[in-house]
Amino acid sequence: MGKPKTVLLSFDIEEFDMPFEYRKSITFEDQIRISTEGTHIILDILREKNIKATFFSTVVFATHAKPIIDRIREEGHELASHGWYHSAFEKEHLKQSREELEKLSGLPVTGFRMPRMKPVDDTAIAAAGYTYNSSLNPVYLPGRYNNFFKPRTVFRVESLIQLPASAVPLVRFPLFWLSFHNLPLWLYKLACRATIAKDRYLNIYFHPWEFTPLDKPEYAFPSYVYANSGTAMIQRFTTWVTWLQRQGYTFCPITPWLKS
Repeated sequence: MGKPKTVLLSFDIEEFDMPFEYRKSITFEDQIRISTEGTHIILDILREKNIKATFFSTVVFATHAKPIIDRIREEGHELASHGWYHSAFEKEHLKQSREELEKLSGLPVTGFRMPRMKPVDDTAIAAAGYTYNSSLNPVYLPGRYNNFFKPRTVFRVESLIQLPASAVPLVRFPLFWLSFHNLPLWLYKLACRATIAKDRYLNIYFHPWEFTPLDKPEYAFPSYVYANSGTAMIQRFTTWVTWLQRQGYTFCPITPWLKS
């Protein structure tokens, strides 16, 4: 019968630098504080729901939020690499970030996700010691992604496993965080059900700052970014994962799922 229908929840935990994209400033201390607060909220929900997930962390965030890394380890989640910095990348960071995250956490780090899901060289990722890469959003989104004709589901490039973010079959509508915030929840659930029926898994990612209020003038975010953030996001996310559990879907971190 194959693998059970599985939800691969992941979270990109990083310094909250998105205000820079909108030409606004934010202190480094606030970048770490906001992402730390959001990650604790996520971990609290996952603990309450008995769900294990994968956390892609930058080294900068992990270094300045050690209690978060401790919780990830102690509560049985997977730690993966999100690079060294969130807004700067050098090829050397691939190996360096994996080794530093392993040193900080005491956990094996086998997965990588490029910040903002930007393109990254598969050969370099494999050479840096990773088993899988989850940096592909297989959709067309003007100004961000042009991947409509790339594989939509898990595939392999030589020794490296590629795990794209989930998108609705045929139409390739993205199921990423912005869709979660802006679609009616009933419609998002319908899209999830159609996708998992076809693929037998969902690979969906969020960020900790989504669980904090984003409708602040100092951020200058457009409404589609701050919609259903903060308390509304906590309620919406909790409702959604409860619904997924009631459908009988299982939850699993990425690495054990790939090995099953």
